[in-house]
Order: sequence, then C-alpha cells, then structure tokens
Amino acid sequence: MNMYRTHTCGELTLKNLGETVTLSGWVQKSRDLGGMTFIDMRDRYGITQLTFNTDDDEQLRELARDLGREYVIQVKGTVIERSNKNLNIPTGEIEIKVEELKVLNAAKTPPFTIENESDGGEELRMKYRYLDIRRNPVKNNLIMRHKVAQEIRRYLDQENFLEVETPVLIKSTPEGARDFVVPSRVHPGEFYALPQSPQTFKQLLMVSGIDKYFQIVKCFRDEDLRADRQPEFTQVDCEMSFVEQSDIINTFEGLTKHLFKNVKGITLEDFPTMPYADAMKYYGSDKPDIRFDMRFVELNEVVKGHGFPVFDNAELVVGINAKGCAKYTRKQLDKLTSFVKRPQVGATGLVYARVNEDGTVKSSVDKFYSQEALEQWKEAFKGESGDLLLVMAGPSDEVRKQLCELRLEVGNIEGLRDPSHYAPLWVVDFPLLEWDSESERFHAMHHPFTSPKSEDIPLLDTEPEKVRANAYDLVINGVEVGGGSIRIHDKELQSLMFKHLGFTPEEAQNQFGFLMEAFTYGAPPHGGIALGFDRLVSIFAGIDSIRDVIAFPKNNAGKDVMINAPASIDQSQLEELSLKTTN
Repeated sequence: MNMYRTHTCGELTLKNLGETVTLSGWVQKSRDLGGMTFIDMRDRYGITQLTFNTDDDEQLRELARDLGREYVIQVKGTVIERSNKNLNIPTGEIEIKVEELKVLNAAKTPPFTIENESDGGEELRMKYRYLDIRRNPVKNNLIMRHKVAQEIRRYLDQENFLEVETPVLIKSTPEGARDFVVPSRVHPGEFYALPQSPQTFKQLLMVSGIDKYFQIVKCFRDEDLRADRQPEFTQVDCEMSFVEQSDIINTFEGLTKHLFKNVKGITLEDFPTMPYADAMKYYGSDKPDIRFDMRFVELNEVVKGHGFPVFDNAELVVGINAKGCAKYTRKQLDKLTSFVKRPQVGATGLVYARVNEDGTVKSSVDKFYSQEALEQWKEAFKGESGDLLLVMAGPSDEVRKQLCELRLEVGNIEGLRDPSHYAPLWVVDFPLLEWDSESERFHAMHHPFTSPKSEDIPLLDTEPEKVRANAYDLVINGVEVGGGSIRIHDKELQSLMFKHLGFTPEEAQNQFGFLMEAFTYGAPPHGGIALGFDRLVSIFAGIDSIRDVIAFPKNNAGKDVMINAPASIDQSQLEELSLKTTN
C-alpha cells in the first residue's frame, strides 16, 4: 500500500462513505468559519474538501488554520457526506473529516493564483511554469497531449508502422530554415546540427526495407517565432514504401479521423481535396479556412473602364460577399478599412457596396458607377438583399493575401470561425519550385527530395515555375497541420533536381552524397508526411498558441525565462570547444 495516499483527490464519492482514507496534495484554499475550518486539497486528479472541527480536536484545527496556499500536506480521516454539496466537481458530495494532518512541505505564497483564471501574466507564468502546470487549463492540455500521442501510436501500430528513433546530432544542410549547430570537442572546428526534420534518415529507412516508419520526434529550427512556432517543436514523422499519393492521404486521413473520434468524440466526414491553384485563387491562402464560404470573386471584367483609376490601373480587382452584413455601420466599415491598411496587411484601401432591401446597390464609389453597373457587381457576387460586397485592388499576389486577411477578420466578427467546429481538407499540386529574388535562383517549396509530377518533368528545363510537386498538405480550420510528398527515389532525377536548385555537382555530392549513393542500392518508390504535433493538440484544445500545449515552452524571443536559456558559457568551455569570443 502507498504510504502517502490510499486514494487521489478526484475519486472519492458517496460510495466511499464511512471509509478511512489517506490523501496527499496541495492546499488550494482555506476557509475559517468560526468553529469549523475547511480546506480544499488538490492533486492532479481533482479537489477534495477537508473539514476540521474545534469540538473534535482544537489542536488539529489550529494546525490546519496555519496552513498556507500550496503547502504540501497529508491527511487521514473518514469520508462523510457533505451538507453543502458542490455538484460541479466529482467529489462535491463528500468531504473528509480529518483525524490526522501532516505537513510534508511548506510553501512560499505563489506569485500568482493557482486557479483556472489566474491573475498572472504570460511571462510571469512562464517563469514559474512548474506552478502554472498546476492550473487545470495547462494541466488538461498536457493530458490532452498525452492522449493524442497514445492514440497516434495505437493507430499506426495497427497499420504495421514501426517506431524508429533517428539521430539528433546530424549534418547541417543549406536548405530550409537556419540550423541550430553544436560544436564538436573531439573534432575542432567542426559542427553537428540539430535536425529540422528526420527527412533523409526516414528515406534511408525506406532503402533499408522498413516500409512503414513513424516517430514522434523533436525538431529544431532557428527561425523567427510566432504563436504557432517554437525553436524546438514536435512532429509526427512518417514514411511509407511502395505507395502513391492517394495511399498516404488515405492512411493519414484515417489517422486524423481516428484521433477526432477517440480523443474528441467527433466523427468527421471524408476530407475534400483542393488544388493549390484554387486555394490561392479563391481564398488567397495555401491553408484556407473552409468553415465558412466567402470565396473570392474576380472583378476585372466588371469594374474596369468606368474611370475609377484605383480599379483601372490595378492588375487584379477582387472581392468577397459578406452575406447579411449590409447592416454594418459606417464606423464598422471604417474599422475594416483601418484593418486592411495596417502594416501587417498592407492594403491602400477598401471599397464596399451594400445590397439594399429593395435590391438596389449603394457603393462607396457611386461617383464612378451607375446603378446599372453596380447591378453587374451584384450579379458577379451572386448578391442578395442584405449582403455587403467588399472589394480590393492591387498586384495579384499581394491583393489576394490582403483579401485573405480581410476574409478571416470578417469571419471572426461574424462568429464563423467556431473553434469547436472542424473543417479539414487536403491541399494538393503545389508548385515544386519558388523563385527567390535575393539569391536569384529557385528554391524547393517543400524540400529538394520532393518528386515532381511525372507529366511535368519535361518543364523543368523550359518552364520550371510551372512544374507541380507530388505534394500535399493537411489543413484544419485554416491551420497547416501537416505536409508531405512522394519522394524522388531515382538518382538521376535527384541529380536533376539539385541542378535546378542551383547546386553544383560537387555541392550536391558534399551535402547529400550519402543519400545519392543509397539510391544506387535499390531505393523503393516512397513518400511520407509530417504532422505538427503541437499544432494538432492546440486545435483539439481549441487554442491558438502552441505554447499552451507544451510543458516548458520558450517565449516570443526564443528564451526559456524559467531556466534563463540560452545563456553564456565559461571561457574554459569555449576554449575546449575551439571557439573564440568576440569583444
């Protein structure tokens, strides 16, 4: 028997009446009511009320009155029925009449309240993260994270995947984000890198004959941080041999449905598939939020030639129909205009038109457009009485991104982005390459091992920007949850890919010669996917920031304020690593 407790603080009910029990936990709060003292004791599993009566043992009650918040205590007593029941908690119908009390550890008063709604700011709670985890919202997110990981392993094990660990100290590569590097003491002047992903290793496992691999693995990227990014993060890394794109999509759509069913109790329908070109054309994003419609409508043919220079001189005029929003006041419309003019969005302005109850259209540019012309706007938008038409103009790529931000903002205002409603989809047929104006060469949109669509391979030499990748992203509620591709498994095609990415044969050999050689020993057709584990859990938890589902996250500056990392190291360590300091 456990000497510290016979039960947890979350399991006792009326079924346990009359039992003598031992509990251990933390003091949540104390209430002194004259002749009675009540203490709420908390552990990971819940809260149990303790009662101390002066008439029974005044010395014991005095000891109880001296307890501070977050003291670690052990009590022994009898389960009795609670007169003032709290049906909001599982233990709310009972309490413990305490007969013995032992202080296991005193505690300083915490810097913020350990309650669901804390009075501590994010930076303070991150500094004392071990206290923050005692709060139910953070603790429950970690429980959710555990459940998701267990269900992932259960599903993939049933599908005959093997969990294989790959190295953490690897070689730095030039593609992707910046690497975190680790100096080698025994090889002065040489460095390991921490993996941005196990990409090449999982491909080598396919060459090894491990035809179904997965790993819930830490990855590292030295990049600018946002709410959905951390310098170290976790992904569900997977690879399969002898598969086509549909095989991988079916397998991991199955995994996603399994997780929603077994973790959230939600049954999802089959996921739609959307080509990248359509996602950009109709939503201005390669990760569209399809919980609501509001698709883009291109208006060049409708609005140009009427003397309005903003539209006449624009490469693209495009808009959205905000159904039922014609009721917006001038103040609300000015607020939307200010929103799109923010530096983060970058638009120069916003044109709007209301469809009135009588079907007529009233716009902010009536000076240039007759009612007959505005009727064409309404027809293009399939507008109805009560609709609000929002229109923007500018360079095609820029204005689509700006309108995307406006669409999401209107969705927020109208309550169309309910975090408890889930709308997954697959985005496919990404461009294989994207032009980088700084380096003046093409870069791989995903990574250099992504296979082009077989029918597009001839375009590599003539129109490389038109080559489509055999790649796919899983998007849920406007968040890219995962991405993958069918890989190149032929040495000659991989060499051609390196050439178009600007690698010399010597650079390709130096960076990836080991993989190229492996391909000469019988590499099977293969492909895979990596799911952002932190993002997936945050979607299940209904929160925006992945920091809230990570036990010990970094802040926006990439620092761990709890342990003060990163930090400087001793001069002797630097010398041992053959590193020099700069003054």
